[in-house]
Amino acid sequence: MKWQEVRELYPSQFVLVSILDYHLEGDKKIADEVAPIRTIPEEEVNKEFFRVEEGNIVYHTSNDNLVIHLRR
Repeated sequence: MKWQEVRELYPSQFVLVSILDYHLEGDKKIADEVAPIRTIPEEEVNKEFFRVEEGNIVYHTSNDNLVIHLRR
């Protein structure tokens, strides 16, 4: 599923998604395909953010693109 589809299904919410496919642009990982797992209530976001498994991310659907800034 494209990030734009997730944004339409879950407007203005935090969601836990699995990143299925991505591409790199410099120091950014940009998700091309994701699989939504569930929405995250706002009061649980911090806890879930630090508990997330590799390959998954908590992100807010108000963002136009799902972009992860990489540290090198």
